[in-house]
Amino acid sequence: MSVPETPRLLLSLDELVPSASSARGGALWKLAERRRQLDANLIRLPASGSVALHVENALDVLLVVVAGDGHLDGDDASLPLTTGSVAWLPRSSRRGLRAGSDGLVYLTVHTRRPGMGIAGPAAAAEGGEAPCALDRVCPHCGTMRAEARAPFCAWCGERQDPNADR
Repeated sequence: MSVPETPRLLLSLDELVPSASSARGGALWKLAERRRQLDANLIRLPASGSVALHVENALDVLLVVVAGDGHLDGDDASLPLTTGSVAWLPRSSRRGLRAGSDGLVYLTVHTRRPGMGIAGPAAAAEGGEAPCALDRVCPHCGTMRAEARAPFCAWCGERQDPNADR
């Protein structure tokens, strides 16, 4: 019988965000509790940084702007983002982000991505991802990239090695 989880404070955005270097991009924090059903990431895009337009086919994502400003780009629109903005990114939508002159710090929350495996959950628990898919795993946050040659990770915003897929 498993022990039930108890609510707890995980971090203080008021302390973490100002203490992290504004030049540092990528994941500042990620939810790492073992038996969670959600994933969450706190991401910083440096000034004028961006996440290229991409499609996430599997998950809806909630995006909360914690600091800075920028734009949420889609095929037909560019929506302004400011501190306190909350955006819904529906699965199968095409979206990208552009940070403003002060950068953009945002929290993403979505259901936990199921592990990949050939023979079901037991195989994934024993050995993880199939070797043929390892080149699509972001080395910074561990998320599987939806597009094989995406220049940036859709979740943490880190630039991907262009030679990793070859």
